[in-house]
Amino acid sequence: MANSCHRAISFFGVLQRIYTIFSSSTKRWKILTDNVKKLTVKTLSQTRWESHIESVRVIQSQPIEIRYALIELGETSLDPKIKSEPKCLATYEIENYKFLLSMNIWFELLHGVNCVSKNLQFKDMHMDSAIDHLHGLVSFLEDFRENGFELAINATKEIALKMGIEPLFREKRVMHRKKQFDELKVMILYYHPKNHLG
Repeated sequence: MANSCHRAISFFGVLQRIYTIFSSSTKRWKILTDNVKKLTVKTLSQTRWESHIESVRVIQSQPIEIRYALIELGETSLDPKIKSEPKCLATYEIENYKFLLSMNIWFELLHGVNCVSKNLQFKDMHMDSAIDHLHGLVSFLEDFRENGFELAINATKEIALKMGIEPLFREKRVMHRKKQFDELKVMILYYHPKNHLG
């Protein structure tokens, strides 16, 4: 599910970059633990699927603290690459309303799937009980499709306002290329009625 589309890959890539930037140095990890008191960032594992929800939970439960840690790391680092990457992560990812909304949606979806997954792993799980859990998961996903997006938007607005971020999606700038004077003549000649008479 997490590797199914470009946006999901990008979202989890950001989570992995945040983990990597802090975990590659004890000084950086100290900056993280000074700012983030409850949970620390987690790595993503391809074999341990539950790592995805743990990674999202850290950011979702304390985005303000993670942002401050990234900003402090960018301000205190002497390495130019390490100076710019945390600031970019804080500014263009953590402070991005679309990222915050993705964070809330992924947390809800992964939490629902993870609960069912844990229940299915019990040794004394019976087939009828497993089927009931799977039907419950399908109902959860159908309900999320109908109502969950609005709930996620409302929760994201609250987080954005706490962070001082405007709850709006950033629009990508559309690039317009200025036409050169000779391109206009070529287009007129090409579409001239004399050229299209049979």
